[in-house]
Amino acid sequence: MKVAYRSDIGRIRLVNEDRGWTEIMDSGLAVAIVADGMGGHQAGEVASQLAVDTFREALLGTTATLSMDERKLLIRQAILQANEVIFDMASRNNQYHNMGTTVVAALLQPENGVIGHIGDSRAYKWRDGVLSQLTEDHTLVNELVKSGQISLEEAAVHPRRNVLTRALGTDELVEVEVRGISWKPGDLLLLCSDGLINMVSIQEMTETLSRDDLDLDAKADKLIQLALQAGGDDNITVVLLHHAEDTEQEE
Repeated sequence: MKVAYRSDIGRIRLVNEDRGWTEIMDSGLAVAIVADGMGGHQAGEVASQLAVDTFREALLGTTATLSMDERKLLIRQAILQANEVIFDMASRNNQYHNMGTTVVAALLQPENGVIGHIGDSRAYKWRDGVLSQLTEDHTLVNELVKSGQISLEEAAVHPRRNVLTRALGTDELVEVEVRGISWKPGDLLLLCSDGLINMVSIQEMTETLSRDDLDLDAKADKLIQLALQAGGDDNITVVLLHHAEDTEQEE
């Protein structure tokens, strides 16, 4: 397994409220998370950092090979633990009132994987030249699309397209969406914040991930570059995991 992680403040924002982390454990379990914070006075930055730190602490002791059901439970518990920590911090500090964050995370073993998410940061799987979205946005416009009130084209330019229906840390109780995925040699997993999604088309992402002349590190750099070239309206974070024979972490 190979992994690459990149985050950029973008061209407009004064603070990078995105956070990410990825690691390959001694057991061979690959772990990754992307969090996109929200809230005034750097509260978003605090929320996303708390999410990543809490998630990391919950996962670092994992040494044994786990079944899919065990990984589903583990990723759900780790994200719920992060929710508890962020909500508690926001409840006790006025400057962090209503802070929250999106989260998308993955636990991968050689034969399959588990994805957990809340909000509109996404997971995609690239396989044999095709990029498939694995997560469903918890947003107002996605609810409108699902109910047939607006089209996908209208959703892309809707003035309230960034309004979340679910976030980490804003409520004491939250529902984590968890699913299992197939995962085989050659596959690529992309975790990203909406700063990539809103700037770079699926076609451009697919073309970048399909390029044989770029290593994983360069593919992550290229995705960030494409978002910046398109305007860089938001923070941009990308984590790539490649189901490769050799194990390498690219920085």
